[in-house]
This record gives sequence, C-alpha cells and structure tokens, in this order.
Amino acid sequence: MKRKITQLTIIIILIIIYSYTLAIEAIPNNIIIFEGETIKVNNYLGFKINPSDETIETSASSSQTINNVGKTTMKVSLFDNIFIKNMEVDVLPRSKVIPIGTVAGVKLYTSGILVVGMSEIEGIDNKKHKPYANSGIEEGDTIISIDDTKISSTQELINTVNSSKGKNLSIQYMHDNATATCSITPVKTNNNEYKLGLWVRDSAAGVGTVSFYDPSNKTFGALGHGITDIDTEELINIESGEFVTTRILNITKGEEGSPGKIQGTIENQNNIGSIYKNTKFGIYGTVENTSELDIDYSKEMEVALREEIKEGKATILCNLDGNTPKEYEIEIEKIYLENNYDNKSMKIKVTDEELINKTGGIIQGMSGSPIIQNGKFIGAVTHVLINNPKEGYGVFGDIMLKQSKEVS
Repeated sequence: MKRKITQLTIIIILIIIYSYTLAIEAIPNNIIIFEGETIKVNNYLGFKINPSDETIETSASSSQTINNVGKTTMKVSLFDNIFIKNMEVDVLPRSKVIPIGTVAGVKLYTSGILVVGMSEIEGIDNKKHKPYANSGIEEGDTIISIDDTKISSTQELINTVNSSKGKNLSIQYMHDNATATCSITPVKTNNNEYKLGLWVRDSAAGVGTVSFYDPSNKTFGALGHGITDIDTEELINIESGEFVTTRILNITKGEEGSPGKIQGTIENQNNIGSIYKNTKFGIYGTVENTSELDIDYSKEMEVALREEIKEGKATILCNLDGNTPKEYEIEIEKIYLENNYDNKSMKIKVTDEELINKTGGIIQGMSGSPIIQNGKFIGAVTHVLINNPKEGYGVFGDIMLKQSKEVS
C-alpha cells in the first residue's frame, strides 16, 4: 500500500512539473500591445509579472496595464521570487482605421511548390512505380529547389524533371518548418515524359471581405482567417500575393447543415495592392490603388481594446450587391478575453432581418466583414456555425491590427 502511495505521489509531482513546463513555454518572449492594454499571465499557477526596471515602483501581479508607448521589458517570476524569463513588450499607440466591408479577390503564390498529393506512375515498362517512396517527402511539404536550382512554379518543376532524362535528382524541401534533402529518380512514361509521382500547386485564389484600411501606413487586413490549401488543409506559406477587385456573380443563401457563399470573379479585375502575409488571423498587405477600395475617410474610427468590447448589440459592415457596404445588426453573445491562440475571439449572432433574408446569416465570402460597436472597430467575422448560419465567430480587432503593424 505504501509503495502505491509513493508511486502515485511521484506521478502527481511529474504531472505538476510537466504542467509548469508547458505554462512557461507558452509565455511569449516578445509581444505587441497597445497603450492601455493589460498583459496577463496564468494566475492559477502563481506566475507574476512586473517591470524589470527596478526604478519603477509597482508590485508583482498576474497582470499589468501599460500606458507608455515604446519598448519595455517585463520580468516574469513564479511565486514572486523565482525568476522565469524577461518578456520584451512593444507598446503601440492607440490607432485608428477605416472599416471597409468590400468583397475583394485574393491571389496567393506559394514560397516554393506545395505537395498536395501523390500517385503511382505507369512507366514505359508498363509497370506501376512510386518514385517518391522512402524519400521522406509528404503531402503538405514544400519543394524549394532541385539540384540547387530554385523552383518557383509548377511549370519550372515540370521542365526540370523532364530535362533530367531520368537522372537522379537532389530535392530540397520544407517539412514541419525544417529544411530537408532527398533524392528521387523520375520515371519515364509511355508519353516520353518524366514524372516524380507528386501532385503539386504553386498558387491559390478566392474571394473574401476587406476588414480595414490603415491610412497611417496604407496597409489593410482582410478575411480574419488564413487561406489554407484545399487538399492539405495547411496554411499556405506565401512568397507574394495580389489583392484585386471582384465582381459578385451570385449569393447562395445559407441553411442549416449547408453553408451559403458569395460567388465572385477575379478575372479581368483591377489591382488593389500586394499581399505579404497569410496568417491564421487573416491576410495583410499594402494598398497601392486606394481608389479601387472606395474608401470613406470620414468613417475613420479607433480600434477598441478587447476589454472595451461588451456583450450585446453591434453591427457588421458588408457589401452584398456590389455597391456601397451596409451595416447590419448583430448580437455579441460571448467574449473570450484570454484567447490569443485562434480567431474565435467572440461568438456572434446575426439579428438583422434584411441580412437574414438575403443570406440566411453568415456565409462564405463574408469572412473579414468588420464588426463595429459604440463607434469603434472591434473585430471581423471569421466563422459560421454550419448547423446554424445565423451564428458564428469573430476575431478581435486588436489582434488583426497587430498583425498589420508587423507588415510595415
């Protein structure tokens, strides 16, 4: 009995140590906040933060509100006296943006060539081959170069493989954010072509809603969520992108179990700007042709801190007819103040009967629609609940603007 108690005690201690280790790893080394925003750490584990500058008189606490713009260092400790790490904090001034709500087109070009699938190749010997077998390359990896030559498009890959004439190729690729190298020998087919057996893609396109324009640095934020590859479901690692106008062709109304969507074309449309960043909190870039966004500078408003957001009435701004964006009423049902890890910051519900009649609620293509409350930009629509298209989620505006600031 005593032995079992000892073993149980050891297990509990190991679990506690593991929990502390995970909690420490989760504390960022660098963060960006806005003046007046509060930094918080896990209170239940006894973590405390206070300025590392000992000349500033303040007691260690699980949260600190910072009002001075600039860079500062906060000391993270455990139970007041066990030093854990220093956290570098970049404090930005409170900012203003212009909510947009216009549907636009997105063209993304990958950094390297994305592997989206694999298949057997029938060789000139009429046998099935898997040239990629045992190479280490997997679906979702990105091919960077072949024989030390950078590969930027699927056509470059095809040309390089065909010109090899079946010679063994050294392929450099990215797997789980790490660079790896392997060798693959292409298989010759009956069509006198050489193939690796890999299905690849170098670009993606779609439509979504522009959330805001920041006139201070001519940047924009859109979608509120990242663009993932349809086959791998992984966030696309982009090298560049284009932001273009779109023409709305049709709106499919959302129903229970069947999400609706905005169908638009980006063919023969005008350039708005360049995309530099595809993140789980949206896409970001620079606006080069402001006239294409039809920006109303009189609508400039402050970005709310998440502590200022309240449950209750708000509006979303979206353009469903190709003309001027319009505000529609919604209800903010729940706010997740501590959520910094995904784009489900607040749960929302569409209450505007006009919008419900048009779309059934939230539909694909409305992602990025700015959310406004009490004259402030508080976030953007990101998700719809498939079983109830009237409900969905939005991301905090402060998260989106921080991502935008990192672009410039």
